This record gives sequence, structure tokens and C-alpha cells, in this order.
Amino acid sequence: MSPINVLLASKGHPFQREPFFQMFDAFQSEGDIAAWTHVEQPAAQLFFNPENSAPYDCIVDYSMPGVFDGAAPPEELKDGYARLTEAGKGLVMIHHNICSWPAWEEYAEIVGGRFHFNPGTLRGVDYPDSGYLLAAMHKVSVVEPDHPVVQGVDPEFDLQDEIYLAPYFEEDVVPLLRSDFDFTYKNFFSPALVVNHGRMYERGEWTHPPTPNLVAWAKNYKNSPIVFIQAGDVPTSYNNANYRKLLTNAIKWVASDEAHTWARERNAAAVS
Repeated sequence: MSPINVLLASKGHPFQREPFFQMFDAFQSEGDIAAWTHVEQPAAQLFFNPENSAPYDCIVDYSMPGVFDGAAPPEELKDGYARLTEAGKGLVMIHHNICSWPAWEEYAEIVGGRFHFNPGTLRGVDYPDSGYLLAAMHKVSVVEPDHPVVQGVDPEFDLQDEIYLAPYFEEDVVPLLRSDFDFTYKNFFSPALVVNHGRMYERGEWTHPPTPNLVAWAKNYKNSPIVFIQAGDVPTSYNNANYRKLLTNAIKWVASDEAHTWARERNAAAVS
């Protein structure tokens, strides 16, 4: 495979910048990627089209736009995503990126689900706000051992990171990792109480239906190969050897000819 140039998008949600960027520096120094370029929202929106993303072999999206203002993306960005995914750019989405653009239904289809900070509707179903749990200790297991994204990853390993209780489109994705955590509302807290009332670690009258225990998956959207990795909130993941292997594998895979062929074939089957 040719050296991989990565475009990394961030902003919209706080994160520990130094250890996160040190992880990408390590990817470069260890030869997993050739180079990485960081761009923040909203300037990052200029790169979600085939023209401006052309110098990059894949986009790693760690940003969270459109959430707290409830705004839909501009039409230029929607058009850019349409053309980007038709052209087949590889995408890796990390952690809070699944919260992005709640006012744009299609974004959930691109990622494979959505975390709701406030109650919302997804695929015609009304959902309460999703659940969060910070610094959760859980064991994750590889469920598709032959997939390139999990090659070299331990069959089971421990993670300490924020986890979500949120609707995912399990039937539309290839599950890669599952958690042994119990994804029921009594183990999570309400983000709407935090956002709207400043009440951390509370649930009040909040409930939520159980959700899949997926914590990483592969999918396509149009001709783009896509990987979503739910972990990625804190350095306990950034510094976890299995997490790093998972993320570098995901970057390499979405940039590969193999992944692009797979995505085109899935897309062709879906539209035929």
C-alpha cells in the first residue's frame, strides 16, 4: 500500500489535545501513516468534497458539528458529502462524531446511527435523549476476526472510556467489536439534564430502550468505506495498544483498494 496521508477533523466537543495528537504523531513515526493534517470545524467543512480532499487518502473525523445550535449543514456541505461518498473517499469516525448534525437525517445514515443530546426522531422512531457513562470499564470482544480492521487486535481486551446508550443501525453494518457492558438505561445518565440544566450524573425520570452492544463497525455509504469506533474520549484509549492498532487498521483499510472495491460492490447491490 502507498503511504497514507490523513486529514484529521476536530472541534465541537472538548478533548485532551496533546495526548490525542501524540497518538497520531506516533502513527507517523512508526510508519503506519505518511503524514497527518489537522483542521478544525467549521473550516473542516471545506474539505468534505472530492476536490479539496483529493490530497488525502482518508478522512478521520473526530469533530462534532451542528449539535448545540441544532443547525442543519449548509447545502454546499450536503452536496460535498454526496459527491465525496459517490467518489468513494474512505472515512473513519471516532467517538462523539456520531452526535453530529442531528438536524440532518442523512448524517446518521452515513455513520450508522446517532447519539441524541436531546430527544429526537430517527428513521421515523421517536427517541429520548441518549445515555452516557464516563470512564466506564468494560471488556470488548472481536466478533469478525477475519476483518482487516481487527487484525492483530487481541480477541478480548479491556477499555476504560465513555460509552453511549444510543440507537445504531445494527442490521446495516458489519459488527467488529462488541462490549460485555449491560446497555440498559439504569447504567447510564441523561445528557439532556447536563446540556439543559447542568445536572451531571443524573437520570431523573429519564429512561431509554436497550441498544446494541456494538462499539466498532464497518459499513459503506454509497462508494465510501467507513469505520466507526465508539471509544476515543480520553487518554486511557489513546494509550491503549489495542485501540491504537484498531485505529491504524481502520485508517489503512478505508484507504485500501480492497475496501473501495468492497464498498462499491455493496453499493451496487443495494441500488440494483
